[in-house]
Amino acid sequence: MKPKAIFNWSSGKDSALALYKILKEDHFEVTSLLTSINKDFQRISMHGVHVSLLEKQAESLNLDLIKMEIPKEPSMEEYQDIMSKTMKGIKSQGVTHSVFGDIFLEDLKEYREKQLETIGMKAIFPLWKQNTTDLIHEFLDLGFKTIITCVNETYLDKSFAGRIIDENFIKDLPENVDPCGENGEFHTFTFDGPIFKNKIEFEIGETLMKTYPKPKADDSDAGEYVFWFCDLIAK
Repeated sequence: MKPKAIFNWSSGKDSALALYKILKEDHFEVTSLLTSINKDFQRISMHGVHVSLLEKQAESLNLDLIKMEIPKEPSMEEYQDIMSKTMKGIKSQGVTHSVFGDIFLEDLKEYREKQLETIGMKAIFPLWKQNTTDLIHEFLDLGFKTIITCVNETYLDKSFAGRIIDENFIKDLPENVDPCGENGEFHTFTFDGPIFKNKIEFEIGETLMKTYPKPKADDSDAGEYVFWFCDLIAK
């Protein structure tokens, strides 16, 4: 009997490719998707994708969806408390592993591993330390389709929001931007590919600007981060 695993689903390309790989390897029984949702706006944290499209993804993937609702501006203590209660509930269902799409952020990987260790679960990283240029080309070669839902203006201007990732998009990226956006340069919504039963249909809405205060520890430039969100509307 294969060990059971929960998949931490962001709705974007790294999640889609990591899920593809974990399903293809067939070492785990993926029981469901777990996604953090902004409780006030009912949108995926940072990706800005509405829960209605997330639900369509889960349906097309034929996987149950667990929505972990997070307050608009939670403290680290609040977030960890919500996450701990959620994961303990998942573990009680016989789930022993948690799968992530992280690629090279060491501190994030270590944080995830330590948090899971406290409740007796293990983290799995199917994409870990793989070359991000190779990964994005593999993603496209497999037939996945994804759209940019959010860009960090520190790295990319508004015009990148709402673009489909293709070879032209990759060529247009500045040299300081990771092709998978692993440093938070951009976020995506994957709407088609080999793991989906059907294409997720949507319309492109407005592109809106939102600002977030910079962490107090960041003394390089006081002020706010500017993000551009392309709204996607479920059809």
